[in-house]
Amino acid sequence: MSPEQAVLPYATWPSPISTAEVARSGPRPAYPTVAGGQVWWTEDRPAEGGRTTIMRRDPDGALHELLAAPWSARTRVHEYGGRSYAVVPGGGVVFANLADQRLHLVLTDGEPRPITPEPDRDAALRYADMTVRDGRVWCVRERHHDDGRVSRSIVSVPLDGSAEPHEHVGGSDFYAYPELSPDGEHLAYICWDHPRMPWNGTELRITRLADGRSRTLCGGPAESVLAPRWCGDRHLYLVSDRSGWWNLYRIALDGTAPEALHPAEEEFAGPLWQLGAHPYAVLDDGRIAVLHGRGDLRLGVLDPADGTLTDLDVPYTGWAPALDRDGRSLAGIGYGPATPRSVVRLDLPTGRAEELRQDAGEPPETAYLPVARSVEIEGRSGRRVHAFVHPPSNPRCRGEGAPPYIVSVHGGPTSHSTSAPELEKAFFTSRGIGVLDVNYGGSTGYGRAYRDRLRGEWGVVDVEDVIAAAGWLAAQGLADPARIAIRGGSAGGWTAMAACCASDAFAGGVSYYGVSALGPLVAATHDFESRYVEWLVGPEDPALYASREPLARVAGVSCPMLLLQGLSDPVVPPAQSRAFADALAERGVPCTYMTFEGEAHGFRRVETRSAALATELAFYQQIFRG
Repeated sequence: MSPEQAVLPYATWPSPISTAEVARSGPRPAYPTVAGGQVWWTEDRPAEGGRTTIMRRDPDGALHELLAAPWSARTRVHEYGGRSYAVVPGGGVVFANLADQRLHLVLTDGEPRPITPEPDRDAALRYADMTVRDGRVWCVRERHHDDGRVSRSIVSVPLDGSAEPHEHVGGSDFYAYPELSPDGEHLAYICWDHPRMPWNGTELRITRLADGRSRTLCGGPAESVLAPRWCGDRHLYLVSDRSGWWNLYRIALDGTAPEALHPAEEEFAGPLWQLGAHPYAVLDDGRIAVLHGRGDLRLGVLDPADGTLTDLDVPYTGWAPALDRDGRSLAGIGYGPATPRSVVRLDLPTGRAEELRQDAGEPPETAYLPVARSVEIEGRSGRRVHAFVHPPSNPRCRGEGAPPYIVSVHGGPTSHSTSAPELEKAFFTSRGIGVLDVNYGGSTGYGRAYRDRLRGEWGVVDVEDVIAAAGWLAAQGLADPARIAIRGGSAGGWTAMAACCASDAFAGGVSYYGVSALGPLVAATHDFESRYVEWLVGPEDPALYASREPLARVAGVSCPMLLLQGLSDPVVPPAQSRAFADALAERGVPCTYMTFEGEAHGFRRVETRSAALATELAFYQQIFRG
């Protein structure tokens, strides 16, 4: 204990991490590409209306921003988007522009120009998951029809925009990972149909381009296949969960069964919410750079000849599931206990790692960052629940007794939290409020059986697990049982609201654009998730839905609530939060309902993020008082 630490009430500690700093931070670097010594990636600009730009780092260290405002490299395929650009050999990039969703080509020091036709309606044609080969862009195209239908296909577009996109594959509801064979004869890809989500079941198919004949190599309704990469002209690498874990396999085009390269009860990939990220990279010597682990993913090199996997000695404890390589260089997004998500270039022969860009512009003093600890909590009926503890941390202050805590619930719900340090978490922990990230049953990162706990049980298993987490915090003496709140966004907002309906374990609840009612969600949400509720809860049944949804169980809420909502949200329409706020008001439950014009599913603008965070802190300070 430092003698300089002042004893102050929890939730009031002075901190150098301001709302404005958090709001301005978070460029969220993503989708790295490395070629010829240069590295590209996308990053957000919260202070510029939340637009997304493309960055390039040259071998001499020079950093270039390729898109000036108002250009924004963001695709709306599946509404969640994904990889929105591809590097053009010899210089330049092709990208999907947010405003019109058309593909544009921008050459070195040039202005972007469109290479796809203007649709009849705004954003009716969308493109994602791009690669450039032999003067053409290969990608997934999403078409929004006049009658409300949405269809998808794999197309190619000439780089000079001289012809309309040519459709190579169509007929399935969804496509991902278009990959041309080295000889250009075959196209490999992943596809699936409603009502499945890509973590439920997908198929790996190949199409012979000469005649359009297609066949399925592996996958199906109960096998999630992801991320094919060619291994010569007659074999493919892929990730499959046929063993119960997303592991790496190799398969021949002759239809023989996939060969497991390194069977392990670990994940080698993550859920396909966004298109275009590859969780492994084939190196020049035939070995494979892979990401693997539980919760957090570690970086290693796998030798497919004998199955040996060797972790690399790098100062990063976790990685985003997106790698790229060129020659001796590997690029990815890594993080460590005191290192925010960073674009990292790794020199493979020497093992030297170089950070090119961090998620936070100027990280605070390390002592203000919480050190995450992975824990296992005993849930209902003895089931294991995974979580990360982020305790209060401030070198200038300490409190007396057990501190308040926030039980934080990730969205998805088929997703998970990691141990990556985030300025938003540190904003709370540096003020004396701990954070517990709960990877409730149904989360990814821990195998298919753990993921499938939520099948038909959304609103039950997730709620039971976060309530158990609050009880565990109190039982361990980590938190004051009277000062535990819960927060979540999207599907996490649903769980936060539902937990407050089902239990008095929480002093307050915060929902960011959360789901409150299933019937309206099914009727109004976007195509990608339009059948998701069938897996999460079941076929539409008013009685079943009412037994799960927060709006129908609002009478159980006795704690104050804070609801924050973007008014342009296409995923969870604003009516969801509005209805829950109205129901709370009718029952006299304290509720603050805050809306933001122009914001969609996930706040991107600096003024929105700052206002939301300030309101949330004030909410906690009020409910934790005393």
